[in-house]
Amino acid sequence: RIGDYTDFYSGIHHATTIGKLFRPDNPLLPNYKWVPIGYHGRASSIGLGGNVKRPQGQTRAPDAAAPGFGPCQKLDYELEVGAFVGRANALGEPVPMDQAEDALFGLVLLNDWSARDIQAWEYQPLGPFLSKNFASTLSPWIVTMEALAPFRKAYVRPEGDPSPLPYLDAAADRAQGAIDIELEVWLQTPTMRGSGHTGDRLMRSNFGDAYWTLAQLVAHHTVNGCNLQPGDLL
Repeated sequence: RIGDYTDFYSGIHHATTIGKLFRPDNPLLPNYKWVPIGYHGRASSIGLGGNVKRPQGQTRAPDAAAPGFGPCQKLDYELEVGAFVGRANALGEPVPMDQAEDALFGLVLLNDWSARDIQAWEYQPLGPFLSKNFASTLSPWIVTMEALAPFRKAYVRPEGDPSPLPYLDAAADRAQGAIDIELEVWLQTPTMRGSGHTGDRLMRSNFGDAYWTLAQLVAHHTVNGCNLQPGDLL
């Protein structure tokens, strides 16, 4: 049972690309390299992959005086990695960096479906709402943190970027906080499948390039005393 769901903006390339869609002149906001950006999403609509019903909502064309209502015309995917919390922390007790990964059970693949035209109209000033909460789909397996040990690598920020604040920094995290996981998105339509076409790859990325590590996400999420619970999804 997923109790709560927090969506972090941990990929700087993703954050920059999405920023260009909504803020072409200022895609990456100045707080991004200092604080892990996240928001609390809807847990009830997370499930295993399957048919996703096209969402409806308000949209407004750039030259329109008023918004209209109807089905989403710009349905998008977001390839993400999800982390399940396996150990609780008490309300008011932050989880320090050297204990942060102990709070996690394992990782899943996640598709954070996004209605971009609905999102563009609704997201200011509080962020996504109906553009995200209609569906998020998970892979049907969880890979434990222990199983990922052989794929660890050093967490290194680009030269010239600010160092994390002390509560987001630890020697062990710098040494092996990143995880080398190659990720791909493939598209296969029913017509392709019927003709024996295996599909087309749309993109490839690597989780090791994430700007924030899993330990940093847990440490930041709890630094104000927020209590995570087993089954929570990051």
